[in-house]
Amino acid sequence: MKRKILIFLISLFLITGCDNLMNTPTKKVEYLLGKYQKQDEEVLKQLDDTLLEDGVLSVTQKEKYKELLETQYKDLTYNVKDEAIDGKTAVVEVEIEVYDYNKAISESEDYLVNNQDEFLDENGVINTSKYNDYKLDSISKMKNRTKYTINFTLSKMDDEWIVDDLTDTERLKIHGLYAY
Repeated sequence: MKRKILIFLISLFLITGCDNLMNTPTKKVEYLLGKYQKQDEEVLKQLDDTLLEDGVLSVTQKEKYKELLETQYKDLTYNVKDEAIDGKTAVVEVEIEVYDYNKAISESEDYLVNNQDEFLDENGVINTSKYNDYKLDSISKMKNRTKYTINFTLSKMDDEWIVDDLTDTERLKIHGLYAY
């Protein structure tokens, strides 16, 4: 009987101890970034919602763009640099590495400026759809990676660390679209 009680107490200690080990600011940020890497349902729903709001891309272009961002998420790497806790708030500094989609877009824009004739329709107006196809193709060929630093902020509520909503800048960095 004593042995069963001892096993029960050790099990209880391990279970509650593991919960506390996962309830740190760093672990919560790692969990969030893991959701991107694993293409979690919630992350993909947010991506779908964002793409639904876009009025510029065609349905086919949206699908291609979604595939590119899914690849971005899957191949995202990160390194936690620091964790600072101040009472019920915390900041976790993380260096992420992602494909440099911003560079691909910038190069596409430069190409458009220098080669407008390739994108003009019969009325002499730039065909946005044709340019978007070109830009998405350029993004899909991007193999260069870039590093960004993100300072994730967290709040402690009911003894649970919660990552604050990401800012637009943080999302742009995760997407590889942030311009310095």
